[in-house]
Amino acid sequence: MTAEKMAERFQLRLGGAVEETPGVFNPTRLAIARKRRGLTKGELASKLKLTPRAITAYETAEYPPSDETLSRIAHLLDFPVSFFAKEDVDELELDAVSFRSLSKMTARQRDMAKSQGTLAVDLARWMDKRFELPACNLPDLSHESNPEVAADYVRQHWGIGQQPVRNMIHLLEAKGVRVFSISVDAREVDAFSTWKGDVPYIFLNGYKSTEHSRFDAAHELCHLVMHKHGAPTGRQAEQEANKFASAFLMPRGSVLAHVPRFFTVAELRRLKKNWTVSLAALNHRLHELKLLTDWHYTNLCIEISKRGYRVNEPDSAPRETSLVLPKLFASLYEQDGLTRSRIAEELGLSVTELESLLFSLVMTGMNGGRFTDKRSGNPALLTRVK
Repeated sequence: MTAEKMAERFQLRLGGAVEETPGVFNPTRLAIARKRRGLTKGELASKLKLTPRAITAYETAEYPPSDETLSRIAHLLDFPVSFFAKEDVDELELDAVSFRSLSKMTARQRDMAKSQGTLAVDLARWMDKRFELPACNLPDLSHESNPEVAADYVRQHWGIGQQPVRNMIHLLEAKGVRVFSISVDAREVDAFSTWKGDVPYIFLNGYKSTEHSRFDAAHELCHLVMHKHGAPTGRQAEQEANKFASAFLMPRGSVLAHVPRFFTVAELRRLKKNWTVSLAALNHRLHELKLLTDWHYTNLCIEISKRGYRVNEPDSAPRETSLVLPKLFASLYEQDGLTRSRIAEELGLSVTELESLLFSLVMTGMNGGRFTDKRSGNPALLTRVK
């Protein structure tokens, strides 16, 4: 099923949302909000002029903060007070998350990203109550040890053969992967993925070039299909994911059909547009397929670095955005009158926090607080069940 047809088949679920009744202080939500802002218990206590012991007591449910203290906490962490009174959220466990660059990340950065992932899962489940989203269609390849074979199998399973993937986000969404943004101001936080039950999630850094973001998405796809059950881990898993991403985005047959006569940076700049990959990734793939000698590969690496193309990708493609999210939010406004602020309120989030989960994935304009899909100009593309 194409991504476009998949979007048209979304169905709003009968009955709509279930109203939540106000609850008491939920200590787990304080821990999530604190980590989301990159604060330790001691740092939060210092900013509030409280003792670290008090923050520990709040987070372990020994006793709750006073209303006045909770108001100060909410203001400092930029979360509505209502966030701290909602039901438990299913927090992501570190050993169930595949971080793109875990070895480069500090514990603070890891916790910030992981807590944002927890909020994204909560948002996804909120959406699942209202829409029929695509079911997961990812094969379990945990038995496969060869990333090249695994990448080829996924392509055949999805019926895309050797064709270039025109939009990785559309493809992943069509196959049941929930894709969200990471909003952590650190280059070390590239991307990560996880399973929650039978639903796969991928989180991408919206500040990276399209080519690098696509590679990250394919890298995380490998973790979802090959490393679902946790093995291997560490450096071996990352190397496998890189090989899988390279083979998935630049399948052997397609690359062999476009072998250039001359291997120059200029020629690679022309060729990379076939698969929407970075110069460095294409150079590596050509070498991996033994189309480049070690000497030629090394010289191209030097030339690419010398021109600054590792940092600033030349001829970068337009940013890929979600097909699902703009239509979903536009439909909520058109049929239910739900604006961004209303949706954020239902989730107990600030509008800023909600947008951080969608940054770079939803190119929207604002009209009276609603989400408007600029590309289609038509926010009502989903059919309500009668």
